[in-house]
Amino acid sequence: MKNYRVIIPFITGAIIMLLLFFGLKSCLNPNRKTEKSDYYILTNQISKMNKMVVLEQNTSAMQKTKMGYEFFGKEVTSNSIITYTKTNAQVSYDLNKMKIKVDSINKKLIITELPNADIRITPSVEIQSMDDSFINRISEKDIKSVTQKAKETAIKSIDENKLRDEGHKQLMENLNNIFVLAKALNYSIEDQTGKLGILGL
Repeated sequence: MKNYRVIIPFITGAIIMLLLFFGLKSCLNPNRKTEKSDYYILTNQISKMNKMVVLEQNTSAMQKTKMGYEFFGKEVTSNSIITYTKTNAQVSYDLNKMKIKVDSINKKLIITELPNADIRITPSVEIQSMDDSFINRISEKDIKSVTQKAKETAIKSIDENKLRDEGHKQLMENLNNIFVLAKALNYSIEDQTGKLGILGL
């Protein structure tokens, strides 16, 4: 019985000493790597854009570019790159720039300013195949040159004037739908911009 009374406090004391030892070791260990990051939001600004995309056109094209070397007017080696180009063209109007006055006495909705069309053409080029030769290797510079020319060709193939005209017609149609409520309240639409044309506004 006496032995138990001596042994139990001894074991308890030993356990407490071990816990204190490992606890201090973990606190004082210089090789332990710690990392702490503080993240502060300085600004959080969300801008709402009131843009109306009125027209979108998607086209695709293949292009084969052949490159070679001639010796005494005769081609001795050649290689080629085939590219596939997808082009997205959009016509949009920033409606934040449209200015309207309301004449409630004479029941008029007066359009004083209309935004200009914003045309955005975005081509993306993929290399479909490369016919490389051992003598005449295709370099990174050649690939960049071919893809750049493919993008330029794609942009030139888009008829911007036609896009602008079609986009303008669609804008007028959309505005007509927007002004339905004004017409239902017997408001007349007056165009001071001269851009609306004959649409029954």
